[in-house]
Amino acid sequence: MKKIGFLSFGHWTPSPQSQTRSAADALLQSIDLAVAAEELGADGAYFRVHHFARQLASPFPLLAAVGAKTSRIEIGTAVIDMRYENPLYMAEDAGAADIIAGGRLQLGISRGSPEQVIDGWRHFGYQPGEGETESDMARRHAEVLLDVLRGEGFAAPNPRPMFPNPPGLLRLEPHSDGLRERIWWGASSNATAVWAAKLGMNLQSSTLKDDETGLPFHVQQADQIRAYREAWKAAGHTREPRVSVSRSIFALVDERDRAYFGGGNQHEDKIGFIDDKTRAIFGRSYAAEPEVLIRQLAEDEAIAEADTLLLTVPNQLGVDYNAHVIEAILRHVAPALGWR
Repeated sequence: MKKIGFLSFGHWTPSPQSQTRSAADALLQSIDLAVAAEELGADGAYFRVHHFARQLASPFPLLAAVGAKTSRIEIGTAVIDMRYENPLYMAEDAGAADIIAGGRLQLGISRGSPEQVIDGWRHFGYQPGEGETESDMARRHAEVLLDVLRGEGFAAPNPRPMFPNPPGLLRLEPHSDGLRERIWWGASSNATAVWAAKLGMNLQSSTLKDDETGLPFHVQQADQIRAYREAWKAAGHTREPRVSVSRSIFALVDERDRAYFGGGNQHEDKIGFIDDKTRAIFGRSYAAEPEVLIRQLAEDEAIAEADTLLLTVPNQLGVDYNAHVIEAILRHVAPALGWR
C-alpha cells in the first residue's frame, strides 16, 4: 500500500489559455481540488511555496482553509523555503493550521530552490550570520522550528502579566501535539537527507536532485532514500520515518489526455544546473496508456522505496481536469501496482 497525493505549484497567469488567471483563482481552486481529491480517495493535498512569483506563496491561510473544508486527507507543503521564515511565528501558524485540520498537517520544509529575485530572503529581513551560507541559515531556522515544536517552555513570564499565566516558563501557543513528528525535509543531496534523518524529520525527495553519481535519476533517488533510512536507524529514533517522492504521471485514458500529454518528449532524465556550482538531474515525466504506465512505474526504484507518492498536477488546466488526472492514477494504475 502507498499513500498517493497531489502536489500543486499553484501557477496563475492572466493568459486566456489558463483556467487559473489570478491569485484568487489559484487559492480557491487549490481548496476545491483538495476537496475533490479527498472525495476520490486520494491521501494528500500538498502545495509548493515560491516567493516573488505568480504561484502559491504564504501557505498557512490555504492550509487552514483546506483543513476546514476536508476531514480525512493529509494537508502539506513541499516545500517551504526556510531562508524566508521566522521559525517562532511559523510554529504558531503551523500549530493553528494543524489544530484546525485535526492533526492532519504534514509540513515539508527545506533550503528552497533558485529564486525569482536576487537574495529574496534579504527583503524579508533575514541574512546569514557570520561564517554562514544561506543554506546554513535555512538549516538553523529549521532547527529552531523543530525545537519550539516540542512544546517545552522557554520564555520567562512577565511578573505582572495582562492575563494569568500557567506556572513555569512559557511556550508558544497554540501548540499542536504530534506536529513535531510530521515535519519533512526536502533534500536535494544525500548529505542533507542524512542530516534530516539525524534530526528526526521525514524525507521529501522531489523531481530533481544533485547529480552525485551519474546514474539514472530514480536510482540516485533510491540510493538517497536508503542512505536516509540507514542514518535514521543509526540515530536511534523509535518511530518509522516517512518518505515521499514526487512524479509527473499522466494516464492517457481519453482524448484530452492525449492532446495535452501524448507528445512523448518527456521520457528521459535531464541534466541542468540549478546554480553556478550545482549540477542537478531532473527526473523524467511519465505519460502513457495505463498498461504501459504500470510496466514503467514498476521499474522506478525510488517510488518502490517510498511510502508516499505525490503527483505533480498542471493546475492551470483547472480543477475538473486535475481531478480527472488524479482519479485516472487511482483507478487505472495504482491497483495493478499494489498501491491500493
